[in-house]
Amino acid sequence: MTIFDYLMNVKEEKGAGYLPLIDPEKAEDKNFENILENLKDEGIDAILVGGSTFNNIDLRSIIKRIKEKTQKPVIIFPGGHYQVSKEADAIFFLSLLSGRNPEFLIGEHAKAAPLIKSYSLEVIPVAYLLIESGNYTSVEFVSNTKPIPREKKNLIKSHALAGEYLGMKMCYMDTGSGAKYSVPENVIKSVKDYISIPLIVGGGIKTP
Repeated sequence: MTIFDYLMNVKEEKGAGYLPLIDPEKAEDKNFENILENLKDEGIDAILVGGSTFNNIDLRSIIKRIKEKTQKPVIIFPGGHYQVSKEADAIFFLSLLSGRNPEFLIGEHAKAAPLIKSYSLEVIPVAYLLIESGNYTSVEFVSNTKPIPREKKNLIKSHALAGEYLGMKMCYMDTGSGAKYSVPENVIKSVKDYISIPLIVGGGIKTP
C-alpha cells in the first residue's frame, strides 16, 4: 500500500487524520526527546518532518530517531530542495500556490526531483496555501511571498480549486509556524465543501 492510499484509508475510517509536524531545527532543544516520546501516541496517524529555515541539519539522522519511536509513516514536509532523505516514507511535493514566487512554484521542485527519483521516494503532490496568521512567519520571509488574507474566503477557495485542477492530490492550508491564529473554521468548511481532494490544515493548532 502506498502512503497516499494509507492516508486515504485513515480519512475513510476516521473522518480525519492527525499528522504532527516535527521541525528539525528543534533537534538541539532539551525537550526534543520528550517530543519524540510523544510520537508513541496511538492517535497519531503519520509524522510530518520539515521546516522553513534549516539547511545545515542532518535530516537523515533525525528521521532515524523518529523511526526508533514509532512505526507510523514519516513524510517530509520540505521547505527547500535540500530537505530530502531516503529514510522517509514519502514526501509532500509542495507548490506554494498562494504566492507568486516562481522559485516555490517550480524552481525548488526541479532541483529536488532528480534526488527524489534516485531515492525512489513516494511523491505526493500538494497544493500549499499560506493563509494570513496575524504574525509575520518564517515561511513568509523564506518564500518572499504574502499569505492570502484570512477573510478572503472566495480567493482561498479559488486557489484550492486551482490546485485540484493542476492535478494536486491534496491541499494544505497553513498559517505557518508561530502563527497567532489558525485557519478560520468557516474557511476550512467552505474549502472542504468546494474541492474534491483531501484538505489538510496546519499552523497555530495547539490541540488536534
